[in-house]
Amino acid sequence: MTTIIRKDPRIPAREECVVRYLLDRWATERPDEPFAVFWRGATLTYRQMRDAAIRAAAGLAALGVKQGDTVVVWLPNGQRCLETWFGINWLGATYVPINLAYRGHILEHVIENAAARLIIAHADLLERLERIDLSSLESVVVVGAGSPGSVAGLQVFAETALDGDPGQVPELARPIEPWDLQSIIYTSGTTGPSKGVMSSYAHLWAMSGTDGFRMVTAQDRYCCNLPLFHVGGTIPVLGMLSRGGSVAIIGTFSTSEFWNQIRETQSTCVLLLGAMATFMVKLLPSAADREHTLRTAIIVPLAEDAVAFSQRFGVTVWTLYNMSEISTPLVSAPNPPKSGICGKPRDGARVRLVDENDCEVGPGEVGELLVHADAPWSLNSGYFRDAQATASAWRNGWFHTGDAFRVNEDGDWVFFDRMKDSIRRRGENVSSFEVEVEIAAHPAVNEVAVVGVPSDMSEEEILCVIACVEGMSVDPIDLIDFLKPRMAHFMVPRYIRIVPALPRTPTAKIRKHALRDDGITADTWDREAAGIYIRREIVG
Repeated sequence: MTTIIRKDPRIPAREECVVRYLLDRWATERPDEPFAVFWRGATLTYRQMRDAAIRAAAGLAALGVKQGDTVVVWLPNGQRCLETWFGINWLGATYVPINLAYRGHILEHVIENAAARLIIAHADLLERLERIDLSSLESVVVVGAGSPGSVAGLQVFAETALDGDPGQVPELARPIEPWDLQSIIYTSGTTGPSKGVMSSYAHLWAMSGTDGFRMVTAQDRYCCNLPLFHVGGTIPVLGMLSRGGSVAIIGTFSTSEFWNQIRETQSTCVLLLGAMATFMVKLLPSAADREHTLRTAIIVPLAEDAVAFSQRFGVTVWTLYNMSEISTPLVSAPNPPKSGICGKPRDGARVRLVDENDCEVGPGEVGELLVHADAPWSLNSGYFRDAQATASAWRNGWFHTGDAFRVNEDGDWVFFDRMKDSIRRRGENVSSFEVEVEIAAHPAVNEVAVVGVPSDMSEEEILCVIACVEGMSVDPIDLIDFLKPRMAHFMVPRYIRIVPALPRTPTAKIRKHALRDDGITADTWDREAAGIYIRREIVG
């Protein structure tokens, strides 16, 4: 049994939160217990997972990766992604996963910001690298291809480069500490480009730990059907690794395959975005509705269908509030009766509601949610290479979420609206700024504002309001064709409205709240009503 020694009782020990030491710990204490079950793929025990991480670490070291480096990973969910992630952390380097939908300017931005020399990329994505400035990138390991091909400006290695000699892993220059960077995960910008959230091992331990995710135990198998490049995919993996439990890695969420995935992987716990639960409830009833292993579903946000989901499928439902920068400060009781709530503050988390001057709002009033923590390192370590954004988010010593809340009569914290211009569409955070940049590149667009409007499914849809260059016009179908190769599928607007001029304040700022209030007007063009659907590109 591993002896746990803490320097500070508020901070987890290395063996409780650092990937390298956790793998070593469980490979010794639970060598033959399963850790990762890949749907319709392999099952890796803790010993096999550690050995795979060491092989990947050896391969990465041979490619020049050192402790403290950043390494970009651009891979779909799967065994190779997990091995590479753990191999990076085994070396004490920082794992930088990026969204598979990135292309064009947003891809160029995150590549530049990450400051990595090496990227591990799926073969299906390579051609996107040809179209951008590669910044500090020097080499790429290509996964999922018989022949790695070539990328102008990069040294290209085959996937076998990740299968190194375990005996060649270099010694660490120093131990990996709980406050060291584990990952940088990009979250959409609001008034600027996407920002890289710096997360220490202690931060992710607090985020996925037993205070926030109190409904998950070491006996659970957590079904991870969200991308590993999202915090929603990071939490299941690190949460179960820290507990000594197991995780089921699914390629992507599928309504039709969901219950097969649960049964075949014997998963007992899952996190569902609100729309996912809605999709499941709308399935035709079946005699097999309760013939599964699932015990716990964490539904975020808590939609009206949550109660129906719990009752129909015999599952205990929870909800919570989290984002990449914080550590699950709000958690509900089991089977919350009201939609829209996020729960109450958990132990170790401090929260406030404030006005635009960071002054407390009155009881029942709406304010911005600010978060602090009792333990050092249990919130984000800032935004990578963006001191201005870090200072703004952390002003007055509290992290500003940009989300508006109120507290109801039962003491539950209720999400009210987003104070920032980020749009939440089908599980993806979309930066209005980044969408506006691409639309504004169209030669006929003079100015544009992008806002979120209510969706008939869940969360939001994207509305762009355009004022054209004098004497020119924009055909909505032509604009969609212009945007598709320039941005991720989930960023392409559903609604397009053409106006003579955008509404402005006396100080010439665009009045986005007025556009939100107007919503879908009679002169708004609907892409889906026109029969144009833009699907996610399947990789791998």
